Amino acid sequence: MADSFQSRASLQVDGRSYQIYRLDCLSGRGVDLARLPFSLKILLENLLRCEDGVTVTADDVLKLANWDPKAEPTDEIAFRPARVLMQDFTGVPAIVDLAAMRDAMARLGGDPKRINPLQPAELVIDHSVQVDEAGSALALLKNTELEYQRNQERYAFLRWGQKGFDNFRVVPPETGIVHQVNLEYLARVVFTREEDGTPVAYPDTLVGTDSHTTMINGLGVLGWGVGGIEAEAAMLGQPVSMLVPQVIGFKLSGRLPEGATATDLVLTVTQMLRRRGVVGKFVEFFGDGLDHLPLADRATIANMAPEYGATCGIFPIDAETLRYLELSGRPADQIALVEAYAREQGMYRATGAPEPSFTDVMDLDLSTVEPSLAGPKRPQDRVTLGEVKAGFAHVLSQLIKGSDKAQAAELARQTGGKATTDPKAEDRLETEGGGGVAPGAEDPHAPAAESHPLTNGRGSITHGSVVIAAITSCTNTSNPSVMIGAGLLAKKAVGRGLKAKPWVKASLAPGSKVVTDYLDDSGLSASLDALGFNTVGYGCTTCIGNSGPLSKEITQAIHEDDLVTVSVLSGNRNFEGRINSEVKANYLASPPLVVAYALAGTIDIDLTREPLGTGEDGTPVYLKDIWPTQKDVQETILKSVRSEMYRRKYAEVFQGDERWRSLPTPEGDLYEWDDASTYVKNPPYFLGMGIEPEPVQEIEGARVLALLGDSITTDHISPAGSIKVQSPAGQYLRERGVEPADFNSYGSRRGNHEVMVRGTFANVRLRNQMAPGTEGGFTRMLPEGDVTTIFEASEEYARRGVPLIILAGKEYGSGSSRDWAAKGPKLLGVRAVIAESFERIHRSNLVGMGILPLQFGAGDDPKSLGLTGEEAFAIEGLKAVLDSGFASGRQVEVIATSDDGATTRFPATVRIDTPQEIKYYEHGGILSYVLRQLLKGARG
Repeated sequence: MADSFQSRASLQVDGRSYQIYRLDCLSGRGVDLARLPFSLKILLENLLRCEDGVTVTADDVLKLANWDPKAEPTDEIAFRPARVLMQDFTGVPAIVDLAAMRDAMARLGGDPKRINPLQPAELVIDHSVQVDEAGSALALLKNTELEYQRNQERYAFLRWGQKGFDNFRVVPPETGIVHQVNLEYLARVVFTREEDGTPVAYPDTLVGTDSHTTMINGLGVLGWGVGGIEAEAAMLGQPVSMLVPQVIGFKLSGRLPEGATATDLVLTVTQMLRRRGVVGKFVEFFGDGLDHLPLADRATIANMAPEYGATCGIFPIDAETLRYLELSGRPADQIALVEAYAREQGMYRATGAPEPSFTDVMDLDLSTVEPSLAGPKRPQDRVTLGEVKAGFAHVLSQLIKGSDKAQAAELARQTGGKATTDPKAEDRLETEGGGGVAPGAEDPHAPAAESHPLTNGRGSITHGSVVIAAITSCTNTSNPSVMIGAGLLAKKAVGRGLKAKPWVKASLAPGSKVVTDYLDDSGLSASLDALGFNTVGYGCTTCIGNSGPLSKEITQAIHEDDLVTVSVLSGNRNFEGRINSEVKANYLASPPLVVAYALAGTIDIDLTREPLGTGEDGTPVYLKDIWPTQKDVQETILKSVRSEMYRRKYAEVFQGDERWRSLPTPEGDLYEWDDASTYVKNPPYFLGMGIEPEPVQEIEGARVLALLGDSITTDHISPAGSIKVQSPAGQYLRERGVEPADFNSYGSRRGNHEVMVRGTFANVRLRNQMAPGTEGGFTRMLPEGDVTTIFEASEEYARRGVPLIILAGKEYGSGSSRDWAAKGPKLLGVRAVIAESFERIHRSNLVGMGILPLQFGAGDDPKSLGLTGEEAFAIEGLKAVLDSGFASGRQVEVIATSDDGATTRFPATVRIDTPQEIKYYEHGGILSYVLRQLLKGARG
């Protein structure tokens, strides 16, 4: 590596010498380091350390050091993260791709062992447990047994990967949620590696295959979510190509008031930043308010960066960081290194230090935060606790429009391949995406709630009934303040004789086993169990759609009366169709409020004024009567959350239990694919691939596969949740002898491209305007106009040699960093997506799979241009744009030709954002590019 600035120097820590790359080597170059945000100092060190004269030059270093906070991002840098983090849903297909790359390398005459993680890669299995059993002492045991039954083949594959690949470690199932395991154990804050016999110290950085990788930003570690394909490239030594971002400073002051929680704070922050608009930007928190913000609360805020749209939401290293490292059982020498390194590099937040320069600054006084929820469809749609009832009434009629009996009958006809149009389709399209509630007066046109008695005689459900109450997800389930708060509220509720309503499916999925330790130690587990919040598993459950089935009587009631029922969860995602296909409204809330709504049994209640229920003494019990004080919470934390709990739980974290260790594991450098497998298949990405890429082809004669509205999320695009029997994926499994009871979820079958491509664009809430009156994965085959499934249409278009495109509105691809939201369209034959705007991660993933992202011009959209989706499309000028490396601009012309020969021409911007991404696109995707580079290296 080059060292143009002579930055390499020694750092002494407790008698040990480390080599570091000092930032102050730039001070003599007119660089004011104090003005740089903390996050950009991390990037600057990365460039200094990785300067090689090719991917990183001295000029790159100086440009970043002299960052202009107000300038639009134009400078590309090559970022090399210290490690890669994965969870099993996204990690399995990543390892499948690496195994397929080994096969391709061998086929092309190279050494397959060159396909190997060059950076440390760690995978935590946390996304496969489902809430089949809940509300019983046996829930954890039964759900774990089912998890292993369903996923034995996947887990055996991961064990092969752990043995077959260097630098790859797997954390077994039932350990915790990936981001919490990262926070409590995997994160180093300051990383070290041996170089010529000397330890080199540098900031711990990472990319992860889950959008909530940003949770680690709370610990002062820079990292964010990327698609699996981009993470694979990082594992293989490729830099992450990025534009130097703008950085929004978020100043915190004061402290949280009595009654407010970290969840309320993060919902407030999410709403503020979404309104500001921070897509593609870094957000950095600073101010005196950090003095009163525990590390767990910081991690909760950082976790939600994807929800407020930022690349990251980072906090600087300070005394609270060191305190947490000690609490979580990190070695004393590591903590000493973190403090010494951060202070030496000017990365330590010290009282009275000058504030950095930011692109813009936002302010929040923590004392103004109010108890809140967010829903019913988006995490940024915050509603204060006192406005939830009116807000639900306001949106109820719109929710019902998408769930009446006529539509249910229509969808039943559609699944038989005989979908017809519905005159109410236009009404439904108005509520597409968004659906956020602006609290106000009750809607006078909202229908009266129907009541459906349950057959067991224990109560009734109606519109607004809470049928799922889940303490779940990485956001809150290891934050001691809200978890202890939930336990204390449960204890007081039980003491007053309250019970959860019988129609509520309650569950508790802790983020780590440490949570169980401190809930047991404080005596709160018994109270949570008494209300049905038994531990169902240690993993990401309801928040990702692994909520499991509702009872038959609840399902029957919902369908018979077209009820709009509700889930309340302590998660970060509540997009429509995500939590449970039978639940139309989903609200995010703090764990204590999740318990409260389980007691109330309905969202149609004002918890600030109306009682939760009646106590054993016959008197009404209000939320304020059982809400724990901050003093109670803090005293319990100090008594029951201890360092030895962390050290004990993580002592042998990679070993797993006997069930994990006894799994049969394949051997060898090349994976032995089983053609009969319905879980793991060799993907077709490298079939027919040559040593050199084919020239870029212009797109002509393309048809529209889907015409979509605003806020289409990766949940709408990527297969997720349960697999329906009548769906193309369900039929594929049935044809291979898989019974519906063994379908498992789409997430668990991400290693099988045949299942996943059939589930792409098949979300039950997707509304494709190409097939009005339908909901789900349907389109019209053109030019005939027949309604069919998107998968079947894609197969027919492929037989005809017709390329496909997607037309969409604003924020296309928002949500989780799902690589299958790009892989699926690629296998469907989609060549381009034309949208009003893209979410950052998904745009990058599209390029990474060789799909062209195009952006409509300002003020243009399909409606304003008069596009129906029935036109044939051509895209002109793409090759010239790419060949010039953007020198000639990024505009192409799109020509839409209708059946009568009339044409509509409009400009579109090529959203391939960096020169490195041009290379990925020209090679047909990032994996093909990496494979060819490794093959060339092997040949000299």
